[in-house]
Amino acid sequence: MSEIAVVAISVAKPGYEERLREALEGIVGPTRNEQGALQYDLHRDLQEPRRFVFFERWTSQEALAAHAKSAHITAYKQAVADWVEHAEIRVVSKIL
Repeated sequence: MSEIAVVAISVAKPGYEERLREALEGIVGPTRNEQGALQYDLHRDLQEPRRFVFFERWTSQEALAAHAKSAHITAYKQAVADWVEHAEIRVVSKIL
């Protein structure tokens, strides 16, 4: 299995920034405890505070797939569906 990295971006709809931030903070602990999670760090864009960015590292694509199906991620997606203007996930592998 090869380690993979993920950059996940969520942009809150205007007025929903703090609700989204709280929801994102709520998934950090459970995700860090998942099997295969090596790094799961939440950031906020300094120039665009509606934009939140996760930098993630996983032991494998299988670990990431299990994360995507986890109960806390499923609940998160349902809770924030009306708060997110745009979301993007990029899965990458390290070159150097």
